[in-house]
Amino acid sequence: MRNIYFLSLLMLSSFNSCKEEPKEQEDLNVTLGINKEVQYKEPYRPQFHFSPPEKWMNDPNGLVYNNGVYHLFYQYYPEDIVWGPMHWGHAVSKDLINWENKPIALFPDEHGYIFSGSAVVDINNTSGFGTKDNPPLVAIFTYHDPEGEKAGRKDFQTQGIAYSLDNGDTWTMYNRNPVIPNRNIKDFRDPKVFWHEESRQWIMSLVAGDHAKFYKSRNLKYWQLTGEFGKDNGAHGGVWECPDLFKLKVEGTEEEKWVLLISINPGAPNGGSGTQYFVGDFNGRTFTAEHEDEKWLDFGTDNYAGVTYNNLPTDDRVFIGWMSNWNYARDTPTERWRSAMTLPRKLSLHKNVDSSYIIKNYPIKQFDAQLEDYKRIHKVENEGSLSVEHKELSTSVIDFKVNLKDDYTAKLKNKQGDEFVFNINPETNKMTVDRRNSGLVDFEKTFAGVHEQTFKPMDTVANVRMIFDRSSVEVFVDEGRHVFTDQVFPKEPFTQFEITSKSAPYYKNVNVFLVKPIWEEDE
Repeated sequence: MRNIYFLSLLMLSSFNSCKEEPKEQEDLNVTLGINKEVQYKEPYRPQFHFSPPEKWMNDPNGLVYNNGVYHLFYQYYPEDIVWGPMHWGHAVSKDLINWENKPIALFPDEHGYIFSGSAVVDINNTSGFGTKDNPPLVAIFTYHDPEGEKAGRKDFQTQGIAYSLDNGDTWTMYNRNPVIPNRNIKDFRDPKVFWHEESRQWIMSLVAGDHAKFYKSRNLKYWQLTGEFGKDNGAHGGVWECPDLFKLKVEGTEEEKWVLLISINPGAPNGGSGTQYFVGDFNGRTFTAEHEDEKWLDFGTDNYAGVTYNNLPTDDRVFIGWMSNWNYARDTPTERWRSAMTLPRKLSLHKNVDSSYIIKNYPIKQFDAQLEDYKRIHKVENEGSLSVEHKELSTSVIDFKVNLKDDYTAKLKNKQGDEFVFNINPETNKMTVDRRNSGLVDFEKTFAGVHEQTFKPMDTVANVRMIFDRSSVEVFVDEGRHVFTDQVFPKEPFTQFEITSKSAPYYKNVNVFLVKPIWEEDE
């Protein structure tokens, strides 16, 4: 997502000149040609998380699977490393882990910038854009008209569609865009569409400032408003963005519930941008929640605007988020590119002992194919700390179990004294991550800090997985029941990992894996 105050007069001027003398796609795609000697090797460049070849990236868009290919579209500005006139960048994968960069998919046009949205496979060719034998991919997105915004109007965001008949390689804008006009709503954006089999129609959820709206359509071109949700539900510390509505089966049962994801900025529990979710029911017209408490997908500060895949070949619900925060997204210390995506994560729904529901999010199984077995410590029982050193710990995965009779602190460190700290404390029912001394932290005042979440032990042992990738740390406790996603910028690579406790520690099954990079030399 984007905060609209990021629109500077310079960007508006750039867009106006672009409208007068439009650039050809081939010209803008020249930006994808990068010196292979340095591509994906820069300081802080993730080695197994998706990041753009260069320049600015934010929200994942149009996540869809078709004909053996996972598509990842994303908000992209190909001319600078700060937010600008939005395009849809594009990458594809066979396994959701190893990615191939593709040319820019969607460009701004006379209706405005191309903001966030979704994509579907129109299997029955309801749109008429393709044929029965060659059904189209259809992208549904928000147009943002900077001139309308500059003029002080509220109707500067509308919804448009485009289609592809070659599995996403080229796109044609619908000649009757926009398909949903704006009835004077300032923040009216981020359509997520799916096929609702029960009613045999397309359902769209989008956001309107402080709530979600739901629409239905038979053909993706003509839409009817059917319901609203959220004015009196959930967190409202900022604008609602990036909705996603889907059904999940409760693990271990045949019960099914509907889930609605809503990103919010600001207003997350640890500051800035975050993703909340609601569990309830959808009747084909509108959503209702079964709870009043706030539920958050991630308690780190760097998992935002995430949505899930359409048309997957399995029943899994796979989520990807933007690994940044609008508090400091434009200020992070990278020079030729900005930001990355989270690892793809499987979302699963679970029922607690009090009959409430919780969503776990955990890296998909395909990620395990990237792991190289480095060191296994099956059991450690002593009064000292456990310490592991390796020059490649900045791209590693460390799994371990702790006995919850005590509190534990895990640190990732380097010789400069930088450290990222994770603590789990059953006595206070809190777990925290601390990046105050993690390296470069002074580029923005809110970046340094301690992030916390409530932790009520479900068992006597906690499983912890920590994933490090140059400039990010993802912490998963109990297979994703508790999650932190945070960026870090150490002054030199992390090379040491240690676990300590206040009393006699007890850890077991400590497994340290190095992770193979996803970008090959000839990429």
